[in-house]
Amino acid sequence: MSLYKLLAGLGQYLKRQEVGTDSMVFRMHNIFTTVLLFTCSVILTATQYVGNPITCLVEGLPKQAVNTYCWITSTFTMPDAFDRQVGLEVAHPGVANDFGDVEARKYYTYYQWVCFVLFFQALFCYVPQWLWNNWEGGLMQALVMGLNYGIDEKENIEKKKNTLMEYLRLHIKCHNTYVYRYFVCEALCLINIFAQLYFMNRFFDGEFLSYGLRVLQMSETPQEERIDPMVYVFPRVTKCIFHKYGPSGTIQRHDSLCILPLNIVNEKTYIFIWFWFILLAIMLIGLIVYRATIIFVPLVRSKLMHLSARLLPIEICRSVSAKVDLGDWWILYILSSNMDSLIYRDFLMEFTKKMGNASSKAMTA
Repeated sequence: MSLYKLLAGLGQYLKRQEVGTDSMVFRMHNIFTTVLLFTCSVILTATQYVGNPITCLVEGLPKQAVNTYCWITSTFTMPDAFDRQVGLEVAHPGVANDFGDVEARKYYTYYQWVCFVLFFQALFCYVPQWLWNNWEGGLMQALVMGLNYGIDEKENIEKKKNTLMEYLRLHIKCHNTYVYRYFVCEALCLINIFAQLYFMNRFFDGEFLSYGLRVLQMSETPQEERIDPMVYVFPRVTKCIFHKYGPSGTIQRHDSLCILPLNIVNEKTYIFIWFWFILLAIMLIGLIVYRATIIFVPLVRSKLMHLSARLLPIEICRSVSAKVDLGDWWILYILSSNMDSLIYRDFLMEFTKKMGNASSKAMTA
Protein backbone atom coordinates (compact mmCIF):
# COMPACT_ATOMS: atom_id res chain seq x y z
CA MET A 1 0.00 0.00 0.00
CA SER A 2 2.85 2.42 0.84
CA LEU A 3 4.47 1.69 -2.56
CA TYR A 4 1.17 2.45 -4.27
CA LYS A 5 0.86 5.75 -2.37
CA LEU A 6 4.43 6.70 -3.32
CA LEU A 7 3.81 6.02 -7.02
CA ALA A 8 0.50 7.89 -6.84
CA GLY A 9 2.37 10.82 -5.30
CA LEU A 10 4.81 10.84 -8.22
CA GLY A 11 1.83 10.98 -10.57
CA GLN A 12 0.91 14.40 -9.17
CA TYR A 13 3.91 15.88 -11.02
CA LEU A 14 2.40 14.87 -14.37
CA LYS A 15 -0.64 17.11 -13.95
CA ARG A 16 -1.01 19.92 -16.47
CA GLN A 17 -0.15 23.40 -15.21
CA GLU A 18 -2.73 26.15 -15.57
CA VAL A 19 -0.05 28.64 -16.64
CA GLY A 20 2.74 27.17 -18.75
CA THR A 21 6.12 28.81 -19.16
CA ASP A 22 7.96 26.02 -20.97
CA SER A 23 7.73 23.74 -23.99
CA MET A 24 6.37 20.21 -24.21
CA VAL A 25 9.85 18.75 -24.82
CA PHE A 26 11.17 20.64 -21.78
CA ARG A 27 8.43 19.08 -19.62
CA MET A 28 9.03 15.64 -21.13
CA HIS A 29 12.64 15.83 -19.99
CA ASN A 30 12.12 17.47 -16.61
CA ILE A 31 8.82 16.01 -15.45
CA PHE A 32 8.02 12.80 -17.32
CA THR A 33 11.59 11.47 -17.38
CA THR A 34 12.11 12.33 -13.71
CA VAL A 35 8.91 10.52 -12.71
CA LEU A 36 9.81 7.60 -14.98
CA LEU A 37 13.27 7.15 -13.44
CA PHE A 38 11.99 7.59 -9.89
CA THR A 39 9.30 4.98 -10.55
CA CYS A 40 11.85 2.51 -11.95
CA SER A 41 14.11 3.14 -8.96
CA VAL A 42 11.26 2.52 -6.49
CA ILE A 43 10.16 -0.68 -8.24
CA LEU A 44 13.70 -2.07 -8.45
CA THR A 45 14.39 -1.12 -4.83
CA ALA A 46 11.27 -2.97 -3.72
CA THR A 47 12.19 -5.98 -5.85
CA GLN A 48 15.80 -5.97 -4.66
CA TYR A 49 15.32 -5.51 -0.93
CA VAL A 50 11.91 -7.10 -0.39
CA GLY A 51 12.21 -10.10 -2.71
CA ASN A 52 15.12 -12.46 -3.32
CA PRO A 53 17.45 -10.85 -5.89
CA ILE A 54 19.87 -13.80 -6.15
CA THR A 55 19.71 -17.54 -5.59
CA CYS A 56 22.89 -19.64 -5.81
CA LEU A 57 23.10 -23.40 -6.17
CA VAL A 58 25.93 -24.93 -4.18
CA GLU A 59 26.33 -28.21 -2.30
CA GLY A 60 27.54 -28.54 1.27
CA LEU A 61 27.33 -24.87 2.22
CA PRO A 62 24.60 -22.70 3.80
CA LYS A 63 22.65 -21.23 0.86
CA GLN A 64 21.96 -17.89 2.54
CA ALA A 65 25.66 -17.30 3.21
CA VAL A 66 26.60 -18.04 -0.40
CA ASN A 67 23.72 -15.89 -1.72
CA THR A 68 24.83 -12.95 0.40
CA TYR A 69 28.48 -13.36 -0.52
CA CYS A 70 27.84 -13.57 -4.26
CA TRP A 71 25.46 -10.61 -4.13
CA ILE A 72 27.79 -8.23 -2.28
CA THR A 73 30.92 -9.24 -4.24
CA SER A 74 30.11 -10.06 -7.87
CA THR A 75 29.25 -12.85 -10.26
CA PHE A 76 30.67 -13.53 -13.70
CA THR A 77 30.12 -15.22 -17.04
CA MET A 78 32.39 -16.39 -19.85
CA PRO A 79 31.77 -14.16 -22.90
CA ASP A 80 32.80 -16.83 -25.41
CA ALA A 81 30.18 -19.17 -23.93
CA PHE A 82 27.34 -16.99 -25.26
CA ASP A 83 28.15 -18.30 -28.77
CA ARG A 84 27.74 -21.95 -27.79
CA GLN A 85 24.56 -23.97 -28.09
CA VAL A 86 22.56 -24.12 -24.87
CA GLY A 87 21.77 -27.65 -23.73
CA LEU A 88 24.55 -29.27 -25.77
CA GLU A 89 27.73 -27.24 -25.25
CA VAL A 90 26.75 -25.11 -22.23
CA ALA A 91 24.08 -25.36 -19.55
CA HIS A 92 23.11 -21.68 -19.78
CA PRO A 93 24.18 -18.69 -21.96
CA GLY A 94 27.58 -17.48 -20.79
CA VAL A 95 28.05 -20.25 -18.20
CA ALA A 96 31.05 -22.50 -18.89
CA ASN A 97 34.28 -23.75 -17.35
CA ASP A 98 36.93 -21.04 -17.31
CA PHE A 99 39.80 -23.56 -16.96
CA GLY A 100 41.59 -21.18 -14.63
CA ASP A 101 41.59 -18.28 -17.13
CA VAL A 102 40.58 -15.52 -14.73
CA GLU A 103 41.11 -12.73 -17.27
CA ALA A 104 38.53 -14.26 -19.62
CA ARG A 105 35.75 -13.75 -17.09
CA LYS A 106 33.21 -10.94 -17.46
CA TYR A 107 32.21 -9.69 -14.01
CA TYR A 108 28.85 -8.10 -13.20
CA THR A 109 29.02 -5.65 -10.30
CA TYR A 110 26.36 -3.15 -11.35
CA TYR A 111 23.12 -4.84 -10.30
CA GLN A 112 23.17 -3.83 -6.64
CA TRP A 113 23.71 -0.19 -7.68
CA VAL A 114 21.01 0.10 -10.34
CA CYS A 115 18.26 1.46 -8.05
CA PHE A 116 20.61 4.14 -6.66
CA VAL A 117 21.87 5.14 -10.10
CA LEU A 118 18.29 5.55 -11.36
CA PHE A 119 17.49 7.71 -8.34
CA PHE A 120 20.39 10.09 -9.03
CA GLN A 121 19.56 10.12 -12.75
CA ALA A 122 16.07 11.31 -11.84
CA LEU A 123 17.52 14.09 -9.67
CA PHE A 124 19.74 15.33 -12.50
CA CYS A 125 16.80 15.31 -14.91
CA TYR A 126 14.91 17.62 -12.57
CA VAL A 127 17.77 20.14 -12.18
CA PRO A 128 16.81 22.26 -15.27
CA GLN A 129 13.21 22.47 -14.01
CA TRP A 130 14.34 23.48 -10.52
CA LEU A 131 16.68 26.08 -11.98
CA TRP A 132 13.98 27.50 -14.27
CA ASN A 133 11.40 27.65 -11.46
CA ASN A 134 13.83 29.75 -9.43
CA TRP A 135 14.77 32.01 -12.34
CA GLU A 136 11.20 32.44 -13.61
CA GLY A 137 9.95 33.38 -10.15
CA GLY A 138 6.24 33.17 -11.04
CA LEU A 139 6.42 36.11 -13.48
CA MET A 140 4.08 34.56 -16.06
CA GLN A 141 1.57 33.57 -13.39
CA ALA A 142 1.53 37.18 -12.20
CA LEU A 143 1.14 38.57 -15.75
CA VAL A 144 -1.74 36.28 -16.72
CA MET A 145 -3.81 37.42 -13.72
CA GLY A 146 -6.58 34.94 -14.44
CA LEU A 147 -6.97 36.04 -18.08
CA ASN A 148 -6.64 32.42 -19.17
CA TYR A 149 -10.36 32.22 -18.38
CA GLY A 150 -12.62 34.48 -20.43
CA ILE A 151 -15.47 34.28 -17.89
CA ASP A 152 -15.22 37.52 -15.94
CA GLU A 153 -16.80 40.96 -15.79
CA LYS A 154 -15.81 43.25 -18.63
CA GLU A 155 -14.52 45.91 -16.25
CA ASN A 156 -12.20 43.44 -14.51
CA ILE A 157 -10.86 42.18 -17.83
CA GLU A 158 -10.16 45.75 -18.97
CA LYS A 159 -8.38 46.58 -15.72
CA LYS A 160 -6.19 43.48 -16.00
CA LYS A 161 -5.36 44.22 -19.64
CA ASN A 162 -4.41 47.80 -18.78
CA THR A 163 -2.26 46.61 -15.88
CA LEU A 164 -0.51 44.12 -18.17
CA MET A 165 -0.01 46.75 -20.84
CA GLU A 166 1.41 49.21 -18.34
CA TYR A 167 3.86 46.59 -17.07
CA LEU A 168 5.08 45.79 -20.59
CA ARG A 169 5.39 49.49 -21.43
CA LEU A 170 7.44 50.24 -18.31
CA HIS A 171 9.64 47.15 -18.66
CA ILE A 172 10.16 47.22 -22.41
CA LYS A 173 13.52 45.71 -23.43
CA CYS A 174 14.01 44.26 -19.93
CA HIS A 175 13.15 40.63 -20.61
CA ASN A 176 16.15 39.38 -22.60
CA THR A 177 17.63 37.82 -19.46
CA TYR A 178 14.34 35.99 -18.91
CA VAL A 179 14.30 34.35 -22.33
CA TYR A 180 18.01 33.51 -22.41
CA ARG A 181 17.81 31.88 -19.00
CA TYR A 182 15.02 29.68 -20.30
CA PHE A 183 17.01 28.75 -23.41
CA VAL A 184 19.98 27.89 -21.16
CA CYS A 185 17.73 25.52 -19.19
CA GLU A 186 16.67 23.81 -22.41
CA ALA A 187 20.32 23.46 -23.43
CA LEU A 188 21.04 21.92 -20.01
CA CYS A 189 18.43 19.25 -20.79
CA LEU A 190 20.35 18.22 -23.90
CA ILE A 191 23.67 18.24 -22.03
CA ASN A 192 22.12 16.13 -19.28
CA ILE A 193 20.80 13.51 -21.72
CA PHE A 194 24.16 13.12 -23.48
CA ALA A 195 26.00 13.02 -20.15
CA GLN A 196 23.65 10.34 -18.82
CA LEU A 197 23.99 8.25 -21.98
CA TYR A 198 27.77 8.46 -21.61
CA PHE A 199 27.82 7.51 -17.92
CA MET A 200 25.29 4.69 -18.40
CA ASN A 201 27.57 3.31 -21.10
CA ARG A 202 30.49 3.45 -18.64
CA PHE A 203 28.30 1.91 -15.92
CA PHE A 204 27.57 -1.10 -18.16
CA ASP A 205 31.17 -1.49 -19.37
CA GLY A 206 30.57 0.04 -22.79
CA GLU A 207 27.51 -2.09 -23.58
CA PHE A 208 24.70 0.47 -23.26
CA LEU A 209 25.02 2.78 -26.29
CA SER A 210 24.57 -0.10 -28.73
CA TYR A 211 22.10 -1.97 -26.50
CA GLY A 212 18.89 -0.95 -28.26
CA LEU A 213 20.34 -1.35 -31.75
CA ARG A 214 21.46 -4.90 -30.96
CA VAL A 215 17.99 -5.74 -29.66
CA LEU A 216 16.50 -4.49 -32.96
CA GLN A 217 19.07 -6.35 -35.03
CA MET A 218 18.40 -9.58 -33.15
CA SER A 219 14.93 -9.90 -34.73
CA GLU A 220 16.53 -9.88 -38.22
CA THR A 221 19.17 -12.50 -37.34
CA PRO A 222 18.49 -16.21 -38.09
CA GLN A 223 17.36 -18.15 -35.02
CA GLU A 224 20.43 -20.39 -34.90
CA GLU A 225 22.81 -17.39 -34.98
CA ARG A 226 21.05 -15.23 -32.40
CA ILE A 227 22.81 -13.95 -29.28
CA ASP A 228 20.30 -12.18 -27.08
CA PRO A 229 21.94 -8.83 -26.14
CA MET A 230 19.61 -8.52 -23.16
CA VAL A 231 20.96 -11.81 -21.76
CA TYR A 232 24.52 -10.70 -22.51
CA VAL A 233 24.19 -7.36 -20.69
CA PHE A 234 21.75 -8.63 -18.02
CA PRO A 235 22.45 -12.38 -17.61
CA ARG A 236 19.83 -14.44 -15.80
CA VAL A 237 22.32 -17.15 -14.76
CA THR A 238 25.93 -16.46 -13.72
CA LYS A 239 28.79 -18.08 -11.83
CA CYS A 240 30.30 -17.32 -8.45
CA ILE A 241 33.41 -18.73 -6.74
CA PHE A 242 33.25 -19.16 -2.95
CA HIS A 243 36.38 -20.06 -0.97
CA LYS A 244 36.44 -21.49 2.54
CA TYR A 245 38.80 -23.37 4.85
CA GLY A 246 38.49 -27.13 5.16
CA PRO A 247 38.84 -29.07 8.42
CA SER A 248 42.63 -29.14 8.12
CA GLY A 249 43.01 -25.53 7.04
CA THR A 250 43.18 -26.20 3.31
CA ILE A 251 41.42 -23.62 1.15
CA GLN A 252 38.46 -25.19 -0.63
CA ARG A 253 36.97 -23.77 -3.83
CA HIS A 254 33.20 -23.99 -4.34
CA ASP A 255 31.85 -23.24 -7.81
CA SER A 256 28.23 -22.10 -7.61
CA LEU A 257 25.57 -21.34 -10.20
CA CYS A 258 23.61 -18.15 -9.43
CA ILE A 259 20.19 -17.14 -10.72
CA LEU A 260 19.51 -13.39 -10.98
CA PRO A 261 15.73 -12.89 -11.33
CA LEU A 262 16.19 -9.13 -10.84
CA ASN A 263 17.86 -8.93 -14.26
CA ILE A 264 14.54 -9.79 -15.90
CA VAL A 265 13.28 -6.44 -14.61
CA ASN A 266 16.57 -4.66 -15.35
CA GLU A 267 16.68 -5.67 -18.99
CA LYS A 268 13.13 -4.46 -19.69
CA THR A 269 13.70 -1.25 -17.74
CA TYR A 270 16.87 -0.31 -19.61
CA ILE A 271 15.61 -1.20 -23.07
CA PHE A 272 12.76 1.27 -22.50
CA ILE A 273 15.18 3.86 -21.07
CA TRP A 274 17.47 3.43 -24.08
CA PHE A 275 14.71 4.10 -26.61
CA TRP A 276 13.27 6.95 -24.54
CA PHE A 277 16.64 8.67 -24.10
CA ILE A 278 17.49 8.38 -27.80
CA LEU A 279 14.07 9.80 -28.76
CA LEU A 280 14.44 12.57 -26.19
CA ALA A 281 17.95 13.43 -27.42
CA ILE A 282 16.64 13.76 -31.00
CA MET A 283 13.76 15.99 -29.88
CA LEU A 284 16.08 18.17 -27.78
CA ILE A 285 18.51 18.60 -30.69
CA GLY A 286 15.56 19.71 -32.84
CA LEU A 287 14.44 22.06 -30.07
CA ILE A 288 17.87 23.70 -29.79
CA VAL A 289 17.97 24.22 -33.58
CA TYR A 290 14.47 25.70 -33.36
CA ARG A 291 15.53 28.10 -30.58
CA ALA A 292 18.61 29.14 -32.56
CA THR A 293 16.34 29.96 -35.50
CA ILE A 294 14.18 32.16 -33.25
CA ILE A 295 17.29 34.02 -32.02
CA PHE A 296 19.11 34.50 -35.33
CA VAL A 297 16.20 34.67 -37.81
CA PRO A 298 13.81 37.36 -36.47
CA LEU A 299 11.45 36.96 -39.45
CA VAL A 300 10.13 33.64 -38.10
CA ARG A 301 8.88 35.26 -34.87
CA SER A 302 5.83 36.85 -36.49
CA LYS A 303 4.87 33.57 -38.14
CA LEU A 304 5.20 31.70 -34.84
CA MET A 305 3.05 34.27 -33.07
CA HIS A 306 0.44 33.98 -35.81
CA LEU A 307 0.42 30.20 -35.49
CA SER A 308 0.06 30.46 -31.72
CA ALA A 309 -2.80 32.99 -31.91
CA ARG A 310 -4.81 32.23 -35.04
CA LEU A 311 -7.32 35.01 -34.38
CA LEU A 312 -4.60 37.64 -34.85
CA PRO A 313 -4.00 39.08 -38.33
CA ILE A 314 -0.50 38.35 -39.60
CA GLU A 315 0.05 42.10 -40.06
CA ILE A 316 -0.37 42.70 -36.32
CA CYS A 317 2.09 39.90 -35.56
CA ARG A 318 4.63 41.36 -37.96
CA SER A 319 4.19 44.82 -36.53
CA VAL A 320 4.64 43.88 -32.89
CA SER A 321 7.52 41.46 -33.66
CA ALA A 322 9.40 44.25 -35.45
CA LYS A 323 8.96 46.72 -32.58
CA VAL A 324 10.10 44.64 -29.61
CA ASP A 325 13.23 42.78 -28.59
CA LEU A 326 13.48 39.00 -28.34
CA GLY A 327 12.72 39.00 -24.60
CA ASP A 328 9.56 41.11 -24.97
CA TRP A 329 8.46 39.05 -27.98
CA TRP A 330 8.92 35.87 -25.94
CA ILE A 331 6.74 37.22 -23.12
CA LEU A 332 3.99 38.07 -25.63
CA TYR A 333 4.40 34.69 -27.34
CA ILE A 334 4.05 32.76 -24.05
CA LEU A 335 1.05 34.91 -23.09
CA SER A 336 -0.69 33.80 -26.29
CA SER A 337 -0.79 30.22 -25.04
CA ASN A 338 -1.89 31.20 -21.53
CA MET A 339 -4.57 33.82 -22.16
CA ASP A 340 -8.06 33.45 -23.54
CA SER A 341 -7.76 33.79 -27.34
CA LEU A 342 -10.29 36.62 -27.68
CA ILE A 343 -8.82 38.59 -24.77
CA TYR A 344 -5.31 38.09 -26.16
CA ARG A 345 -6.35 39.30 -29.61
CA ASP A 346 -7.86 42.51 -28.23
CA PHE A 347 -4.91 43.05 -25.90
CA LEU A 348 -2.25 42.66 -28.59
CA MET A 349 -4.09 44.92 -31.04
CA GLU A 350 -4.29 47.66 -28.40
CA PHE A 351 -0.67 47.07 -27.42
CA THR A 352 0.45 47.39 -31.05
CA LYS A 353 -1.42 50.69 -31.41
CA LYS A 354 0.17 52.12 -28.27
CA MET A 355 3.61 50.97 -29.42
CA GLY A 356 2.97 52.71 -32.76
CA ASN A 357 1.83 55.91 -31.06
CA ALA A 358 4.86 55.87 -28.77
CA SER A 359 7.17 55.46 -31.78
CA SER A 360 5.46 58.35 -33.59
CA LYS A 361 5.86 60.65 -30.59
CA ALA A 362 9.52 59.67 -30.29
CA MET A 363 10.08 60.46 -33.98
CA THR A 364 8.30 63.83 -33.63
CA ALA A 365 10.30 64.78 -30.57
